[in-house]
Amino acid sequence: MVQISQDITRIISEEFDLDIIPELTRPDAQFGDYTTNIALKLAKQLGQNPRVLAEKLAEKLAETGEYHSIEVAGPGFVNITLKNEALLALTRKEPTPVRPGQSVVIETNNPNPFKAMHVGHAFNAILADTIANLLAVGGASVRRVSYHGDVGLHVGKSMYSLLRYAEGDIEKLNAIPEVERNTFMSKMYAEGSAAYKEDETAKQAINVLAEQSFTLDDPLYKEIYELCKTWSFEQIDALVARLGNQPTSARFLESLADQKGVDTVKANTPEVFQESNGAYIFEGSKHGSFDNAFVSSTGRGLYAARDLGLMQLKQDLFSPDKSYIVTAEEQRDYFKGVIAAADLAIPALKGVTVNISHGTVKLSTGKMSSRSGEVLEVAWLFDQFAEAILARGGEPADEIIAGALRYQFLRVKIGGDVIFDVEEAVSLTGNTGSYLQYAHARARRILEKFETQPTLGDVRPEDRALVRKLGEYHEIINLATVSLEPHHICNYLFELAQEFNRYYEKNHVIGSDYEYHRAGLVALYADTLRAGLMVLGITAPDTM
Repeated sequence: MVQISQDITRIISEEFDLDIIPELTRPDAQFGDYTTNIALKLAKQLGQNPRVLAEKLAEKLAETGEYHSIEVAGPGFVNITLKNEALLALTRKEPTPVRPGQSVVIETNNPNPFKAMHVGHAFNAILADTIANLLAVGGASVRRVSYHGDVGLHVGKSMYSLLRYAEGDIEKLNAIPEVERNTFMSKMYAEGSAAYKEDETAKQAINVLAEQSFTLDDPLYKEIYELCKTWSFEQIDALVARLGNQPTSARFLESLADQKGVDTVKANTPEVFQESNGAYIFEGSKHGSFDNAFVSSTGRGLYAARDLGLMQLKQDLFSPDKSYIVTAEEQRDYFKGVIAAADLAIPALKGVTVNISHGTVKLSTGKMSSRSGEVLEVAWLFDQFAEAILARGGEPADEIIAGALRYQFLRVKIGGDVIFDVEEAVSLTGNTGSYLQYAHARARRILEKFETQPTLGDVRPEDRALVRKLGEYHEIINLATVSLEPHHICNYLFELAQEFNRYYEKNHVIGSDYEYHRAGLVALYADTLRAGLMVLGITAPDTM
């Protein structure tokens, strides 16, 4: 594609004395390998007929002798078909690093302790981890981190229930089996949330317990708090690993970010923040967000102040060029305000923090909410996947479940809601992770028949469509790494698998006159599938 662009740019310069870089796209195969509408754009500048300009470009491109055919279509489209050797060369082309040398920090999981990790958390963690992969493939030096709320009202709600459950004896908590802890913590939080909403006396007690999460000055409170926080992080780490996420290199806590954020707010008042009845407000409405309190009238930092503190903690530890935060879409306007405040209060960090917002996971009963306790836990979801995979005769290994789960989330364009269906996600037909894992295993089984590494020779006529699709891989990875949108890779891998199926149905491999050549094509296909799945964080099994 680079050579075509350079040739067209040179011709335009020589023939029309203009410096224009053409846009090349992939048309349907019947129209060639690439097409450009540059003649239509030139026509507007030169005041000439676009069809005539296209024919001139086609003539000059044909004179280079570099292409199989050049054709003009419609009002002025130039369709280009590559020679077989050029088409095959595209399958060996590496993606272009779009962020070489850039230092990046990205939060790849952020469930709060003292609550169960649910499917919404899984969506966020999987998407953020895959974006981290895309950043790394793009040439960035990536550090994965996590951020968790270990202080505040949600802790007060859980501690209210936990203290009542323990009745002064922490051994009651120690007696809870490890496999039940996540569900138990979910129940404790749900009970505390209900009490906070329905009982004024309980609400006042919970507010006191929330404040105590900052001080930990009561021995029993501290003991239960530390025990359950440990439980939570053990569960979070184990579940995130089961999802296929790579490990994080640092864990940040709200308790550590709080004071730094409060100090920053007060130091930038009244220049950036305004004091109102003891609280400190940022007028986010002037920056496309909403007015938001960063520090409460009691002097305690709120979420926004802690996010300011977190930005500085990340900078102190890693000095990143970019820091990515992946959150649900409902937090988009909030982060727009926090980032605007940070740009004003901490000029050295201007432009560093980027918020990527995604949709929600929706089920037949609507979206999930941990406030009501009606959540689908990640461990429960793994069990549901295991049952569905067993029902279709498969082996429910964690890597197979994680592959199906990840793909179900990643195939949706960022910002769109995910309508979750377990049965669909584990299907071996259709656009699923299980289908692609099976497709890879199937290709590897074909290659097991060969004792030596098969070699792909010249492109034969029947190979062309598949080779053409394989040659698109580097372009799709470039697109995904620039846009940070994994769904492009999902769509491509599914289309690639379909193209291979069409090829395999018509062209026998084992026992044919061209078996080593065709096996070489199978190997290239399997390697490409595996590479794409790896970027998505999905294991490509050899057997399934």
